[in-house]
Amino acid sequence: MTDLPASDHPLENTPFDRALRRLRRDRAARLTTEPHPLLVRMAEEIEERLAMVSRRFERALDLGAGPGLLGQQLRAQGIEVASADAGALFADHLGGTQCDEDRLPFPSGTFDLVVSAGTLDSVNDLPGALVQIRRLLKPDGLFLAAFAGAGSLPLLRQAMRAADEAEDQPASPRLHPQIDIRAAGDLLGRAGFALPVADSEKVSVRFPTLDRLVGDLRELGWTNILSARSRRPIGRLGLAAAKAAFAEAADVDGRATERFEIIHLSGWAPSPDQPQPARRGSGTVSLAEALRRKN
Repeated sequence: MTDLPASDHPLENTPFDRALRRLRRDRAARLTTEPHPLLVRMAEEIEERLAMVSRRFERALDLGAGPGLLGQQLRAQGIEVASADAGALFADHLGGTQCDEDRLPFPSGTFDLVVSAGTLDSVNDLPGALVQIRRLLKPDGLFLAAFAGAGSLPLLRQAMRAADEAEDQPASPRLHPQIDIRAAGDLLGRAGFALPVADSEKVSVRFPTLDRLVGDLRELGWTNILSARSRRPIGRLGLAAAKAAFAEAADVDGRATERFEIIHLSGWAPSPDQPQPARRGSGTVSLAEALRRKN
């Protein structure tokens, strides 16, 4: 059986539309005047976790770099940084490489640190992307990432259901499936990372209107890019129902609280001098212990 060329493979755009994802990243680049607070939160947490590591890193890849916040923080520490993003505008602005996270063009063992904030949840082949990230790392290299996971955006989901019901339409896939923490941890282990750790934090953001929430998601590049998305626009009746459902969740000050479940990943490229992980299910390795390295 002959393999199809990558661009023609039936799974090439499953579940996400690659071309649309790049366009959404470009739109986010045009909308971005300064890093969004959620990206700032992710970058600060990654930086804090990196500060727990006693070893020094020399060359890092900022994957899904966006406006370049993480890269800027790493350069301030004297680390050489290469930037990569699926969007041409973000990549060009940073003098980086345009590529998808599951199509990395860098040679094996190029970096001793790979970081990513806010994009891995919309990669078509996430298991493959993690394998490629591990391949890029030198032995004992570190991978740190953060992205929105399962449990995020419950108010938006409720509003979209209200829109479909108001227009007597079947539920449409308007938000993409989200990765839960257990699956994320399993994927790290399957990709061959040593000392894999997945944990999460809940972040609440208050919005005055549904329009403001959607505007923020556009700025982040987090809007619907599912290949199976409905091409039928929401009509006026559905839009009014969605806004009403969102407004019903508002507090007395008129703002509604939307929730984001941020998943954090860390893992090391295998190396002979690493401590061996505890047996599966023992639960004896903490995040601090997994990140801490001996001088």
